[in-house]
Amino acid sequence: MNDTRHRSPPAFLAPRDLAALIDISAVQAFHTEADVRELAGIAVAEGFIAAHALPNFVPLLRGLVPMGGVTLVGGPVGFPSGGHTTRTKVAEAAELAGNGAQELDMMMNVGRLKSGDLDYVRREIRAVVEAIAPVPLKVILELAHLTDAEIRTASALVAESGAAFVKTGTGWTPSATTLEKLKIIVETVDGAVEVKASGGIRSLDAIAGMVRLGVTRFGINTKVAVDLVRQCAALPGGRLDITGKAD
Repeated sequence: MNDTRHRSPPAFLAPRDLAALIDISAVQAFHTEADVRELAGIAVAEGFIAAHALPNFVPLLRGLVPMGGVTLVGGPVGFPSGGHTTRTKVAEAAELAGNGAQELDMMMNVGRLKSGDLDYVRREIRAVVEAIAPVPLKVILELAHLTDAEIRTASALVAESGAAFVKTGTGWTPSATTLEKLKIIVETVDGAVEVKASGGIRSLDAIAGMVRLGVTRFGINTKVAVDLVRQCAALPGGRLDITGKAD
C-alpha cells in the first residue's frame, strides 16, 4: 500500500510533468487496432505516464510501447460494469499481467457495494491485488452511481485493500468528476492510497485544483490530453501554476 500523507503537491507543472500525470486510453467498444497503434505512438511521443487498451489489445499495445521507457502499458479488469465474478476478474487480471500490463484498472462491483455486501467487495479487491502483485491495481468506483455515503464507504474499502489507487470513474458515464466528490475520496483515504481522477476533465484550471487537493493521476481523453499539454507549454514560463499564486 502506498502512503502519500507526507507528499506535497508540486508548485508548478512543466508540459512533461503534466504528461507524467496523465493516462490516455483506447478502451471504448468501438476502438480498433488502428486506434491502439495511434494511442501507442502518441503516448510515447508525448511522454504520457500510461496507455491503456481493452484486454484483447493489450499484447499489441505491449509490443508497441518500449519496455523501460516513460510510458506504462495498462488495461481494464471487469470493465465497464464491474459485475463479473471474482474468479473471472482474477483470471482476467492475471492474464493481462502475464501479457505485459504494468498496471490495471479494475471496476468495483457497484451492485454488491450498494447491496451492503462490503465483505464481498473487500475480498474481491484483495483477491485481484494478490493475483497480480507487484503490478499495481487501481479500483474504479464509478461515482455517477454512488451517493456521498457510498463514496466514503467504497473509498475506505479500497484504502484497506492493498490497492495502489482509487479511481473516480470509467469514462463510460456522462457525469464529470467534481472537486466536491474528490474531496470526499481524498479525506476518506487520507493518503493511504493515491487518487486518480477520470471523467470530464477538460481544463488546466480543473487539473490544478485537483492536484492541489491531492490527485496524483488523471485519466483524460487522448485528444484533450494532448491539447492540455500544448496549452501548458503556451503558458507564461511554459508551466502550469498549481498554487494559484502569481509566478
